[in-house]
Amino acid sequence: MPFGQGIRPLRALLRAFARARKGNIAITFALLLVPIAVAAGAGLDFSRALIVRARLSEALDAAGLAVGATSGLSTQQMQTMAQDYFNANYTADKSFGTPAAVTVTPGNGSVTVSTSVDVPMTLMNLVGYKSMPVSASSQVVWGSTKLWVALVLDNTGSMTETDRSGTSKISALKTASHQLLTMLQNASANPGDVKVSIVPFNRDVNVGSSNYSASWIDWTAWDAANSYQTYTNCNGGSGGNGYYSNNWGYSGSGSDGSYSYGGTNYSNRQNCTVTTVVPPHSTWNGCIMDRTQNYDTLNTTPDPTNTATLFPSDQYNSCPLQLMALSDDWTALGNEIDNMYAGGNTNQTIGLAWGWQTLTDGDPMNAGTLPQDTQQVIILLSDGLNTQNRWTTNESSIDAREKLACDNAKAAGVIIYTVFVDLNGTSGNSAPLQYCASSSSKYFDLTTSGAIVAAFNTIGQQITNLRVAK
Repeated sequence: MPFGQGIRPLRALLRAFARARKGNIAITFALLLVPIAVAAGAGLDFSRALIVRARLSEALDAAGLAVGATSGLSTQQMQTMAQDYFNANYTADKSFGTPAAVTVTPGNGSVTVSTSVDVPMTLMNLVGYKSMPVSASSQVVWGSTKLWVALVLDNTGSMTETDRSGTSKISALKTASHQLLTMLQNASANPGDVKVSIVPFNRDVNVGSSNYSASWIDWTAWDAANSYQTYTNCNGGSGGNGYYSNNWGYSGSGSDGSYSYGGTNYSNRQNCTVTTVVPPHSTWNGCIMDRTQNYDTLNTTPDPTNTATLFPSDQYNSCPLQLMALSDDWTALGNEIDNMYAGGNTNQTIGLAWGWQTLTDGDPMNAGTLPQDTQQVIILLSDGLNTQNRWTTNESSIDAREKLACDNAKAAGVIIYTVFVDLNGTSGNSAPLQYCASSSSKYFDLTTSGAIVAAFNTIGQQITNLRVAK
């Protein structure tokens, strides 16, 4: 009923009162309560309407961000997703009315979602107002910034731990990473506008064993650790030949009466010809340890004439999954996430250093020249404190290397987000990761596995400029 029609009975009553001559004070006071009650009722009902509008807007924002973060949806799929997210986030109860179905309107670089609800009136019902229509809409837009993003992801053994829901950290990380990749893909207006690299790390990183002939690899430590010796033409005992090894654990014996068990016993070896054998580099598993200091904290292009600038090969038994260079092959990126596995100790410095390398032109990753208006971003997630690098297991020493690497990357214009997954808050905080983040808003301290998904969603919205415009 229109407001003018609803107030007419009250106006007629007041005119009759004005003409009356036999009224008394009690009647006068009682009648004055009517407009006072109506005014109070209007305020109450208007407040209810404001509450509903706020909750509509909150739920529509969530629905719009969900649709905007997902590419390749049909109109019906967008409608279904928007409705599902709205239903999950709308918190007003049924006494405030039932909202109409959410409508979705795609635009150029944007999506708009809207709905309305007839809010039942309470005291205003006395003057003929049964309900008040309340509507709301939310428009989500994408930014135009181009992106190079390095996902530096902890793949250490502790990532298999589960929270109270039974969800492991590595499982939640895969889910979160897939959703982030979808958001990044959707933010790419043109092929190549957004590219992503993935760097699984533990104590080492894996650059791929197929690179064994690359000029940027230093084999000094690997050769020393994996070489073995042979002993021939020994003339001890009866003068026969013997064959022995040390580091690879081969046991051999000769007719001179000497034996070798795991390369430790050469007691009767006499007058042998000793030959050092270096295994072929093609047997390398692809693992790389920290560069020589201070190159371990820089993205300096390796120089084959300067060994300190090269990347030392390692034969770490818990070598992580091979990293993936910068790419916009979204299927391959998704497969890389699926293939991650957990094992080994924690060295956040080397993960960060190689994340930076994947965003750098020249050897070893050859990312190419950074296109104009392209932002470089590193997202570093880890679930624990630093436990081992090339030189030490001392946490504070490794933290100091990480601090230098973070300073250098940020000084070069790289934006760094850090995520610390600390189940149940047992560690309290990660000072190195908190320091490494480009700002306090870019550091996330999580206490459940599931929170990884929400954190990556927030980061994705920030770096793609996916935002609620109105």
